[in-house]
Amino acid sequence: MTTKEEIERRRTFAIISHPDAGKTTLTEKFLLYGGAINLAGSVKGKATARHAVSDWMEIEKERGISVTSSVLQFEYDGFCINILDTPGHQDFSEDTYRTLMAADSAVMVIDASKGVEPQTRKLFKVCGMRGIPIFTFINKLDRDARDTLDLLDEIEKELGIETVPMNWPIGSGKNFKGIYEREERDIVTYTDTEKGTKEGEEHRIDYADTAAVKAAIGEDFYAKMEEDIELIDMAGASFDLDMVRAGKLTPVFFGSALTNFGVEIFLKHFLKMTTTPLPRKSGDSMIDPLSDDFSAFVFKIQANMNKAHRDRIAFMRICSGKFEADKEVKHVQGKRTMRLLQPQQLMADERKILDTAYGGDIIGVFDPGLFSIGDTVCTPGKDICFEGIPTFAPEHFARVRQVDTMKRKQFVKGVDQIAKEGAIQIFRELGSGMEEIIVGVVGVLQFEVLKYRLQNEYNVEIRLEPLPYEFIRWIENKNEVDVAHLTGTSDMKKIEDLKGNPLLIWVNEWSIGMTLERNPGLKLSEFGKDW
Repeated sequence: MTTKEEIERRRTFAIISHPDAGKTTLTEKFLLYGGAINLAGSVKGKATARHAVSDWMEIEKERGISVTSSVLQFEYDGFCINILDTPGHQDFSEDTYRTLMAADSAVMVIDASKGVEPQTRKLFKVCGMRGIPIFTFINKLDRDARDTLDLLDEIEKELGIETVPMNWPIGSGKNFKGIYEREERDIVTYTDTEKGTKEGEEHRIDYADTAAVKAAIGEDFYAKMEEDIELIDMAGASFDLDMVRAGKLTPVFFGSALTNFGVEIFLKHFLKMTTTPLPRKSGDSMIDPLSDDFSAFVFKIQANMNKAHRDRIAFMRICSGKFEADKEVKHVQGKRTMRLLQPQQLMADERKILDTAYGGDIIGVFDPGLFSIGDTVCTPGKDICFEGIPTFAPEHFARVRQVDTMKRKQFVKGVDQIAKEGAIQIFRELGSGMEEIIVGVVGVLQFEVLKYRLQNEYNVEIRLEPLPYEFIRWIENKNEVDVAHLTGTSDMKKIEDLKGNPLLIWVNEWSIGMTLERNPGLKLSEFGKDW
């Protein structure tokens, strides 16, 4: 197969949702159909594993939540699929924001009984900022669901995107009969399957065969179905692939990930509609995925994925060309030529050393401490540098103190490595060195993860002292103002990040405006980058 053919069969997408909407379950059912696993909740050959495949971190297994994104690659029907499974919990949303930068489209999972929830709105907004296509799977039809038209109306009003139902549910909960496939004009009946099995019996009935349809779903459901079909055919939005790919129209599917119903139907439709790897911006140019020149960017760094390895992995999205393990690449930010060490294909924490990969793929490489999130690597001699990934403003702060001062070296190493992953942000009081460390996080559960990981991965016990600050801004024009002599407010503190960039934090939001008024010419930003 040529490089062009390999790239064109790639599909790389993220799965997003509010917690408990069924995102991880849906991910695992995709893997079942692709043959990557043979029992939900386990990697192939590890049938005793009880936790989700994509939840590989020890704290995830203990708490039953996803706290970090994971990468899963598998083959299905001639496609090579890269799934980026993201944390649903809002406290880990920054990891999701970064992961979406590596995706070409997103699958949005919505609970049929709850509709659009707060985290769904946040994640959708990030997808909207990037303009990536969104495909909606309304899940949990095996439980009592809200009215279908109300759900679609809520998606349109809350998220500001038009919907086009590709199929339509018949009942829900104990009365869930199946779905109507609009394009095929078939009824697909629902059979409750044993949990963990690959697929249940699926029966298709031509909707034109009235007697067979009535026998399958009953007179009352048939009458309601006729009414619904007439309404959506007359008043609903028409399917327009260009609108979908522009992120202005979301195709909607219905089913139950837990019982496998509607999952493969969705997967087949989705793969037809979603895009091949998309071009990426480098300066004023767009890098064509089919270019002969290799290029990639780092969107995630993870330390200690496996207790047996104790290493750092840099996750890279290949944007163009073919990666070959024996070839040298240019690390743009490091201004050096190097070989990417131990290139791996990933299945959560399972690894397979690879020799080649293509545009659209996600690979992991050993990071000896050289890479930062947003870094570009490319063919030597080429002038490619992808746009950086912004650092989002933390909303919670705490002073960190180690219990055993004799373990200072392990403490500094652990905090530094976890900070480089982007899950936490480390600050210090302006000019104070590393004696006083302040941690900033997007969600308070990240404090618990930090404490857990320092204890379990670095054998360091810490105490966290919550601070009252809630608002932070980077000083955009640090070279044009005298940071040390800025006139602030009584609730303001001057701090700096590990790269020496000055920041200001406040207890009250109104103090930000007052600080700007007192310091003409001062420019502040909500997002961090290397100014």
